[in-house]
Formats: sequence, structure tokens, C-alpha cells
Amino acid sequence: MNKKERIFNILAYDFLASAMVWILMIVYRKTIYYGSLINDYEIYFPNFDYTSTIILFPLFCLLAHYISGYYLNIHKKTYGKTFLTTITISAIISLIVFFVLIIDDIVVTYTYYYHSLLLLFGTLSLITYLFRAILIYRINKNYKTKKWTINTIIIGTGVNAQKIAKEFESNLKRHSLIGFVSTDNNIKINNDRVLGNFLQINNIISANDIEEVIIALDEPGELKLFGYINALYKYNVDIKFTPRLYEILTGSARIDAIGINPLVSITNLNMPDWQVSVKRFFDIIISAIALILLAPFFLYFAIKINRDSKGPVFYMQERIGLLGKTFKIIKFRTMYVGAENGTPKLSSANDDRITPFGRILRKYRIDELPQFWNILMGEISIFGPRP
Repeated sequence: MNKKERIFNILAYDFLASAMVWILMIVYRKTIYYGSLINDYEIYFPNFDYTSTIILFPLFCLLAHYISGYYLNIHKKTYGKTFLTTITISAIISLIVFFVLIIDDIVVTYTYYYHSLLLLFGTLSLITYLFRAILIYRINKNYKTKKWTINTIIIGTGVNAQKIAKEFESNLKRHSLIGFVSTDNNIKINNDRVLGNFLQINNIISANDIEEVIIALDEPGELKLFGYINALYKYNVDIKFTPRLYEILTGSARIDAIGINPLVSITNLNMPDWQVSVKRFFDIIISAIALILLAPFFLYFAIKINRDSKGPVFYMQERIGLLGKTFKIIKFRTMYVGAENGTPKLSSANDDRITPFGRILRKYRIDELPQFWNILMGEISIFGPRP
């Protein structure tokens, strides 16, 4: 089961769990509120139609769980953390539904409100957690039986690499050490376990489906170490290295442990999963609203740019984003077509390559506004490092 399949499974489980909970609420309200379950063909709230909420409620639950960050790193979830996350988000969902929908009903006593709220919270927490526990059990079982494994290689073939490998194979159950990659002639590892040298890293990673790389050099100079990190960054693998005193004292990167040996994780964010999800959710909402509200102005700018000079309305330039992936950043065109002749140059205030209307766009940074589309696509973020 790959990453996409795991995400699909948990989404399906959560959707099914919340749908079951909502059907139980329908049964409860129809039985308790009206005294009978089926008294006509329409299932409804006193003021709300149930048929639409059977779909809307599970979708709302999925959104809440997404914002909580639960759908990130599913293979790393534990029973304890899953239980705490589930009851917390279930409580928030129950309160929102209670105040948005149920509070508007006409009932004789408030006891009915409290019973409805407790029933919704209890069933949502219990059923959602049970479904998730089943998935966690399946994941753990597959890792335990080595049906699934996190393929790992070690960069280095010296004493440090030997020490990391020994503790790695005796302490980590989910990982499989595929082999070593040499960086020099100092090979103290059995040659049968050396996959090749670092110049062949592209083929080694793709051929062995590598997910994690540990850099374990004997004497890593700063330039040498970060040279390897930069070369590995584009492969979308977890990169770890044996830390120097600076990383340990400052806590500048997340530090994991293999036995007694700490490892700095350079690719795992220091942000908790819920912060990553909230940040992405914020990017989507803000960029979508901005594109809708700015659409009339974009049309006006497009007409002005087209009249100002011949050529396309938008200017696209290749940039490098997360994990070394390239993408096309979008701007309003502010220069004459062919002004750079294939060679980008820095512009100045009196640059004659800039069109008359382009000067206005640049002055007020309006030419950058189409980048809300890049934000919506997840290529850049409203707050974050520049591409």
C-alpha cells in the first residue's frame, strides 16, 4: 500500500464512520423526538432536510480532520495520539453542529439538547477511532511482517557508517537497510553491501525505491556535508545526518535517535502536522477568494496590457520550488516581447524594455497578483521562503 492508497483508505474510513454516526442521529431524533422512526417517507429535522446533511456532515468531518493535520504522515500515527486527536476534533465538530443546527430546533426541555450533543460526540469519537485503530493495526502488521518497509541507504562507508548501520538494524523495525553508497576510497564495509558511489545516486534511489537517506561520513566538512544534502534534496526522500555539536545545542533541526546515536532530520518540518495543514488551508482559502474578487480587475489589466503592446498578457518564468521541483511562476507581462532575447537581465527604473502600462503595474506590484494561482496550486505559499 503506497502513500496515496493509505490516504484514500483513511478518508474512506472517516467518511464511512461519520456517515454511520449521522444515520444513528437520524434514528435517535426520529425515535425520541417524534416517538416513531418511520411516520412518512421524508427524513428531516424540524427545520433542516436530513437527506443533504447525510453527505454534508461527513464532508465537514473530513475537512475538520484535514485541518487537524491527521492525514499527514499516516504511517507514523500511534494509537494514543490517534485517540487524543479523534476525541478533540470530534468534540469541536459536535459543538459546531450543535450550535449551527440543533440549537434552532423547538423542543420541550433542554435535556434533549444535552443528550443529542453527548450522543453525537460519543458515537463520533468511538466509531471514528475504531475505524482508525483498524487501519493502524493493518499498517503496523504490514511493517512487522516486512510486507511494507522503509528502504534506507547510508551515505558513507567508514567507521561512522558502520556504527550507524549496526544500531540501525538492531533498533528500527520498520526500516530495511538496503546498502551503502561510497563517497571516497575509505571503504570499511563489505563490498557486497556497497551499491555504488555517490555519482550513481540517481540510479540507486530509483532502482531500490529509497525513502530515507542517512549521511554518515567520518569527517564531514560543512561544505562537503551540505553539498550532499543539496544533491539529495530533489529526490523527495527523508534526509538525515549525524549532527555536529551546533545542531544538538541549538535544536535548529528535528533530532531523531537510532539507539544512542542522534540524527538530524533535514527534511521533516519543525512545524507540527496541524500547523502545516492549517497553513495550506489558509493558502487555499485566501488565494481562491483573491482570484474571485480580483477577476474583474484582471480582465481590465489584460485589456490594457494587450492594447499597450503586442504579446501575451501573462509572463511565465521557470522557478525552483519545494524539493527542487520546477514550476512556472505567473506574472502580468510588463516588458515588450523579446526584450530579454533569452537572457534575463536586472531592470532599472528607466529601463526602456518596460512598457508604459508595465511601469504602473511594477510600481504598485500589481504584476505579482496572478501568483495567487501558483499559491492555489500549492507551488508557493503566502507566507514562506521565496521560490
